[in-house]
Amino acid sequence: MMNDIAMAAMEMSSARVSAQYAISLQKKTMTDMEQQALGELEMLPPTPGMGEFIDTYA
Repeated sequence: MMNDIAMAAMEMSSARVSAQYAISLQKKTMTDMEQQALGELEMLPPTPGMGEFIDTYA
């Protein structure tokens, strides 16, 4: 009986560590992707602002 309780506690602890690892890995991946996207956005040419470009052919 006591052995079963100890085994269940170890399994729960292992599952918690595994879940925490997966979440932290996912957060790191999302942060890296966000930084990459911001870098790519900085490389884009600036767009003309509102009223700076008039379409005379419309």
